[in-house]
Amino acid sequence: MKALIYETFQGVLNIQNVPDPSPKDHGVIIKVKATGLCRSDWHGWMGHDPDIKLPHIPGHELAGTIEAIGKNVKGFTIGERVTVPFVCGCGSCGQCISGNHQVCDLQSQPGFTHWGSFAEYVAIDYASTNLVKLPETITDSTAATLGCRFITAYRAVIDQGDLRGGQYIAIHGCGGVGLSAIMIASAIGAQVIAIDINENTLTYAKHLGATHTINATHKKDVSTQIKQLTHGGAHVSIDALGSATTCFNSVSCLRKRGKHIQVGLMTGDHKHPKVPMDRILSDELEIIGSHGMQAYRYPEMLAMIKNGTLQPQKLIERTISLEDAITELPAMDNFKNKGVLVINQF
Repeated sequence: MKALIYETFQGVLNIQNVPDPSPKDHGVIIKVKATGLCRSDWHGWMGHDPDIKLPHIPGHELAGTIEAIGKNVKGFTIGERVTVPFVCGCGSCGQCISGNHQVCDLQSQPGFTHWGSFAEYVAIDYASTNLVKLPETITDSTAATLGCRFITAYRAVIDQGDLRGGQYIAIHGCGGVGLSAIMIASAIGAQVIAIDINENTLTYAKHLGATHTINATHKKDVSTQIKQLTHGGAHVSIDALGSATTCFNSVSCLRKRGKHIQVGLMTGDHKHPKVPMDRILSDELEIIGSHGMQAYRYPEMLAMIKNGTLQPQKLIERTISLEDAITELPAMDNFKNKGVLVINQF
């Protein structure tokens, strides 16, 4: 099969022909129709993920059709259109039994624990637990935006944040996951404050439903401005970027008993950021992580997409070829794109 590969971290990306994968007894092979280009892929290429073994094929947001199927897979057939969350649970560990596949003790992640979807075919383990059937009304490119950023934002806002209509939410960083969170929070009637350093991105955030925007390059004290806009602080605040600054601002801008949701990956020097622990204690603030979403939670979200309440297709800035990803992936840290890039040409 044709695939995009790197052989060293931060090294050259190139297109190679490699052997087609075969399904495990509990797995399937998916013929990839579309796959999102995510900053998590950039983190992997940089060498920030210890699970990656070289040489490596990135890619974890995908949609396609089942090409081959293991003998123990139940409920799916060859040819069906499917997608998958980027965290695949084993279905049998303690976390999975409790319904928390997103933190499975034996989790697999295409593009991280094994070769991913920047290829014509990708292997998915424990398919019966992780595959999600796609409605015909949702295109492959739209479905490819869901598997990491959109589902992570959905669970962060709806399940972890327990956000309600009328409440204030602050979203720090308006990349793919931040813009997704803005759309989702707006759809349920929340009042959304979007914070970023790019004015064009903030304009786009307003288009997606943000009620207020803050350009952090122009404001020395982001948290104070958010407290003024929200009459005391946000009910929920999400660090959608993953930096010491955005994390601190997200915690600091909360009202009493507010919730900080950490979604952006914290790597390198940002792994152990300073937080205002005095306020966490005195104001009973909650600090919550959010890591993907279980396959069984998709139907609620897909129903909102089908009826037009959520429109993730609006997040797609442009579609590109697999060859284009050779230059686009290393450039992701430049934050030049205001929306999501989707590979749909192989």
